[in-house]
Amino acid sequence: MHRLLRGELLMFGGFAVAATVTILLVLPPGSSAGSTQYTQSAAGPLGPADRDLLVRVRQAGLWEIPVGQWAQTRAESASVKETGRHLVEDHTKLDEATRALAAKLGVPIPDVANADQQSWMAQLSAEKGPAFDKDFANLLRAAHGKVFAVVANVRAGTRNSEIRKFANTANTVVLKHMTLLEGTGLVDFGELPEPPTPSPVPPVATAVDTRRQ
Repeated sequence: MHRLLRGELLMFGGFAVAATVTILLVLPPGSSAGSTQYTQSAAGPLGPADRDLLVRVRQAGLWEIPVGQWAQTRAESASVKETGRHLVEDHTKLDEATRALAAKLGVPIPDVANADQQSWMAQLSAEKGPAFDKDFANLLRAAHGKVFAVVANVRAGTRNSEIRKFANTANTVVLKHMTLLEGTGLVDFGELPEPPTPSPVPPVATAVDTRRQ
C-alpha cells in the first residue's frame, strides 16, 4: 500500500509539473502564471491594460463632448471656443471607434463619466466667461496629460494588434488636444504633475587601452 501511495504521489506530481509548464507556455510574454486576466482574440492576447484603455477613452468622450459643446455658449475666449469645437468633433469620431472595437473584442465599456469627470462637469456647468475659460483649459489639460501617459504605455507594450492601431489613433487625438489647450494661453503649467523621477543611470564603463605604452 505504501508503494502504491508513493507511486500515486509521483504520478500526481508529474501531472502538476506538466500543467504548470503548459500554463506558462500559453500565457503572453511578461504575464505571470497567477494572471487569468488575458483572453485570446484574432488580433492577439487582450490584457487588462488593453481593456482599461478602451474604458478610459470611452469615459473621456463622455465628458469632453458635452463640455466642448458648452464652450460654444459659455466661453469668452475665441481660442477656447475653437478648442471646444475640436473636442466635440474628434471625440465623436473616436467614441465611435472605441465602441466598435470594444464590441469586437468583447470589452464592456461604461455609459457614464467617472466621479472625477462628473465633478468637473458640475464645476464648469456653473461658470461662464473668463472663469469658464480658465477652468476649461486647466481641467482638460490635466486630464489629457493623464490619458496621454496611459495611451503611451499601452501602445508600447500591448500584444494585441487592434489595440496597437487604436492606441495610435488615440495618441494623435490626445496630443492634438493638449496642444490646442496649451495654445489658449490659459494653462497653468506649474499646477501640472511633474514628470516622474527617472531611475538612476548606471555609470558608463570607461574603455581601457590595453596597448603597451
